[in-house]
Amino acid sequence: MSNPKPGTLQPDSFKPWPALWSLVIGFFMILVDSTIVNIATPAIMADLGAGLDQVIWVISAYLLAYAVPLLITGRLGDRFGPRRVYLIGLVVFTLSSLWCGFANNVEALILARVFQGFGAA
Repeated sequence: MSNPKPGTLQPDSFKPWPALWSLVIGFFMILVDSTIVNIATPAIMADLGAGLDQVIWVISAYLLAYAVPLLITGRLGDRFGPRRVYLIGLVVFTLSSLWCGFANNVEALILARVFQGFGAA
């Protein structure tokens, strides 16, 4: 039996389960975040004194910031490694979620949601 080349994946060394669980947790965080914002719309309007158009921007800003750079972040993952890009995105998403929680006006919330969308992408 010949020796494999260094750096090639071996069937015994390839473990897909940690990567799958990482993706499942990440997508779960994104889905929970979207659900929370949709349910909390009346509370956002009341607590921050926001109008309906501003609350729509809270939701839309996140979706735009998530969808537009999605292909670019995929390419960044190809260039710099998917794990590194995923972890950076997770940190950005988590920190901007904290920022969303501490936002004291709707403009700060919208800006935090933009960064949250970039982290999710």
